[in-house]
Amino acid sequence: MNQKTAGFTLIELLIVIAIIGILAAVLIPNLIGARVRAYDSAAQTCAKQIGTAQEIYQIDSNTYASTLATLSTFDSGTIKSCNNGKLTVAALTGATFDSRNYGFTVVHSQGKRTWSITQNGIQ
Repeated sequence: MNQKTAGFTLIELLIVIAIIGILAAVLIPNLIGARVRAYDSAAQTCAKQIGTAQEIYQIDSNTYASTLATLSTFDSGTIKSCNNGKLTVAALTGATFDSRNYGFTVVHSQGKRTWSITQNGIQ
């Protein structure tokens, strides 16, 4: 009665499970952080588009758009791409909408950063 059984021992299986657990513990927080950075990057891109639209509006109208609705009627493509339900665009607090300050803030609902659009650029 010479039987050969093929397979893994219990120790080998436990070692493999432990290795997988360690890798998961290291990788999952990094993947979650990457998602948040992607959301923040989307908000930053939207802020850049709105800043560019403000500059074009200023060149054409000799003034800055004081509301997002005004900017939307001028350049609806930019605003539609930013307004997908997850990005919140609002006027900057205390914005005077002249040559000193013409900005908005942009934040993603699942992101961590708020991007401000001012004459100094995106901050």
